[in-house]
Amino acid sequence: MMIEHFFQCPYCWEEISMLLDPSLEKTAYVEDCEICCNPIHLVYGFEDQNLTHFEALDPEGDF
Repeated sequence: MMIEHFFQCPYCWEEISMLLDPSLEKTAYVEDCEICCNPIHLVYGFEDQNLTHFEALDPEGDF
């Protein structure tokens, strides 16, 4: 079962949500913001089905 997680886009500062897979202990990938279409580097981790780490970063590392 996927978990919907809400956070602010690091570009447009709008609140957006993405579906995260709690079966993955650690993962990282790039997905576009649904509002401004800029790429966001998502890094997150789960432990016992609980979200323990979440970051939404600029993939170029400018922040």
